[in-house]
Amino acid sequence: MVHRRWSPFALLLALLVTLASGCSSQGTDSGGQADQQPAGYYVATPRKPPEGVEPRYQLMTNGNSPFWDAVRVGMVDAGKELGIRVDLVVNDGTPGGQVERLRQIRTLNDVVGVGISVTQARAAGVIDEMHALQEAGVHVVTIDSDVDRKLFRDARFAFVGTDNFKAGEALGIAIRHLKPEGGKYVTFVGIAAAQNARERIAGVAKGVGPKFEAADHMADDTDRTRARDNVRNAIRNHPDVNVLVGIWSYNAPAIVDVVKEEGIRDRVLVAVFDAEPLTIQAMEEGYVDVMVVQNPYKMGYLGIKLLKALYENDQATIRELFPNYGQPDGDILDTGIKVVVPDESSPLRPEMFGENVEFMTLKQFKAWLDEHGLTGS
Repeated sequence: MVHRRWSPFALLLALLVTLASGCSSQGTDSGGQADQQPAGYYVATPRKPPEGVEPRYQLMTNGNSPFWDAVRVGMVDAGKELGIRVDLVVNDGTPGGQVERLRQIRTLNDVVGVGISVTQARAAGVIDEMHALQEAGVHVVTIDSDVDRKLFRDARFAFVGTDNFKAGEALGIAIRHLKPEGGKYVTFVGIAAAQNARERIAGVAKGVGPKFEAADHMADDTDRTRARDNVRNAIRNHPDVNVLVGIWSYNAPAIVDVVKEEGIRDRVLVAVFDAEPLTIQAMEEGYVDVMVVQNPYKMGYLGIKLLKALYENDQATIRELFPNYGQPDGDILDTGIKVVVPDESSPLRPEMFGENVEFMTLKQFKAWLDEHGLTGS
């Protein structure tokens, strides 16, 4: 359990906020944040940059992959539209890297808001630094991958990203309809302890149904060589596996590389998350059967929009983004998913999937990418 470092003043203020929010279950119309925050959420007096210096907002990745290119485009577009300074901070794929970078951010007196894709949902050092940023007056949100909400929800104001369990379930549903006879599958991911990884894998397990067995779950710790080695080992250790599932964006190209190398395309289904440029090319070439695609552009755009609204105490924008804030899971902004298939000949159909799922052929998806100036998503 991580213990927040409370000052006496912070403790008193947090107690007053808690009492104020508990006095009225309906909240107030004053525009204040006391009735808007989840239990325990706290930011000290908001940091003000030195005179003449414009405030700056930063988003931090969990690792480095083309997925973040789309986040950067959305973030930059938001910055231009809102007239603010923005940066993307690229992490090395480790919790230690995020701890170091968050400490550096805390020393930058012009940074007033940070969005972070948390490498591990229960990484104590990362959670401590998120709390320390709040105590330094910096607003903190999560994007793409959240903290463990049962334990550390107070480490951020809200989460902006995919409902990863539902997204995993959508991929599982696609697998079930593409392989109605069932079989065995292996999932491949970067960091198994990341919240998005855990939720996607659990969602896949629900979506595939009882005819499928999970033969293995293999993590690579964001090492691309190990990602390919994992696929080779899975095929050799489980010769009867008939579905290969990529959970993080770069896992798809790794799977495709090994499927080509081993010459086993005729006996395996390839179902993946995200649409790196190489994955799009692989689907065009017939090596990927279905992609569940997030909206990283929207994560970047809305993450910056939310941070600016928090800094400026713009309650109208906050309520627009989170109309159910204060209710269970009202602090989660689902950016939606797309299910992408190669063409109209796919047996998958839109009605197989639930809400907030957009169904597209690869041709339609590429047109959407072009419209937003993206090469992947």
